Amino acid sequence: MIVQNPKNLATSTSNSFLTGLTGSIARRMAPFALALPLALGIALSPAPVAAEEDPDRVVARAGEIEITAGDIAIAMADPALQLRDTDPDERLEIVITYLVDLRLGAQAAEEAGLGQDEEFARRVAYLREKMLLEDYMQLEIDDAVTDEAARELFETTTAGVEPEDEVRARHILVEEEEEAIAVIARLEAGEEFADVAREVSQDPGSARNGGDLGFFAAGRMVAPFSEAAFALEPGEVSDPVETQFGWHVIKVEERRETPLPQFEDMREQIDNFLTRQAQQAFILNLREGVEIERLDIDEEGEEEESD
Repeated sequence: MIVQNPKNLATSTSNSFLTGLTGSIARRMAPFALALPLALGIALSPAPVAAEEDPDRVVARAGEIEITAGDIAIAMADPALQLRDTDPDERLEIVITYLVDLRLGAQAAEEAGLGQDEEFARRVAYLREKMLLEDYMQLEIDDAVTDEAARELFETTTAGVEPEDEVRARHILVEEEEEAIAVIARLEAGEEFADVAREVSQDPGSARNGGDLGFFAAGRMVAPFSEAAFALEPGEVSDPVETQFGWHVIKVEERRETPLPQFEDMREQIDNFLTRQAQQAFILNLREGVEIERLDIDEEGEEEESD
């Protein structure tokens, strides 16, 4: 159970049930957190050129160099060229220029005799195998991450979960009981709770917001604070409440049941879970029956010196 520190209370999320569901899915994802594909640094290949787009259509030309729609689609998927804050037309121009520079540079490198040695061939082979693995894995993920699978996981995770009661409250934190009594006197004289909180509350996290803590469930606060808050009706102010952090004056603004999360709100997290699950199953299936033998380590576990 998470219990917030009332002396450093930040505004609680307005949907603690959704937060709990997120945590539930995160716990279910724990066995896959070290999924082998992620440990290997594999980035899944993006979708290819759209079916209606001809990948061979020439989009730009620089001398004898031709840049096609297929070339652009591949470059657009390069994480180094995402440029998310760039205007789409500007990004397209940048990508086309980059592809021209890339082609010019590759031609110059070949003319200089590069790319002919065994080391270069090994690097090309490595990249080819990595791309093949990514594309094959993506096929498995596409089969696993479906609307039906996502809906089933959502319904399984939320089955039997009941909404909790929540209150939205403000508080004023002071050091001594006499100060809390003085605060209550000011409120009874007509001063606004938020104004008094900004002036005297020693909880800087909420004081600037007029003492507002947002909505929270009973278990989110230490027991004396929570018990006092949930005993109040909207508009009521508590007597002084003592916790290990000082003395509180609490005002409840609203009460409600936590709203149930919607499938659409959770879809991204569910898809991420299904993706990692599919990655894990895919790699483990490939490794079935395969043992890795280290030839660079002797029987005592020390690395052998290379010639």
